[in-house]
Amino acid sequence: MTKLTDTQRVILSTASQRTDRLALPLPRSIKGGAALKVINPLIQKGLLEEVTANRKLGDPVWRETGDGHGVTLIITDAGLDAMGVEPGTPRSAAQVATHGEDTEATAAIPDTAHGQATPTTPGQGRKTREGTKQALIIAMLGRPEGASIAEIAEVSGWLSHTIRGMIAGALKKKLGLDIASIKDAERGRVYKLD
Repeated sequence: MTKLTDTQRVILSTASQRTDRLALPLPRSIKGGAALKVINPLIQKGLLEEVTANRKLGDPVWRETGDGHGVTLIITDAGLDAMGVEPGTPRSAAQVATHGEDTEATAAIPDTAHGQATPTTPGQGRKTREGTKQALIIAMLGRPEGASIAEIAEVSGWLSHTIRGMIAGALKKKLGLDIASIKDAERGRVYKLD
């Protein structure tokens, strides 16, 4: 397992939930030199890739090249694997425009006002692989008693904010799972599949 900082994990997790695989925009707190320190190791490890941005399609720009072209960032199959997400076929709008292919990725062109893609349907092109932390957490949520953040953290080794983000994004939004949140006096907040 590749060692990642919490910030790198958030960036990869966000990109893994998008059908266009874009890793931009970055969290607002990451600017300038800090952005380079976070992103460059992800590129070097092969978890993110720089591709030509298509400005006509509204691709956000990571950096400008010397010849006036913009470059954007997408998560690679290795990056998806690091997040426990099965690599699917959706590709970035930049790749679609560059290669002239007509794929479902064109249905997820980023909304430049919000920097977010408009997803087609929840979980399209993605599935959970057996043996991953995500599959383990889904199994925990499927138990009659559900699972608390502390219980999931003990098994996964993740921080509580990462777990909450994964439940809200990867499980609810991306996979379309119906997850109830119940406050338990003894266990705290408990999540379980409905």
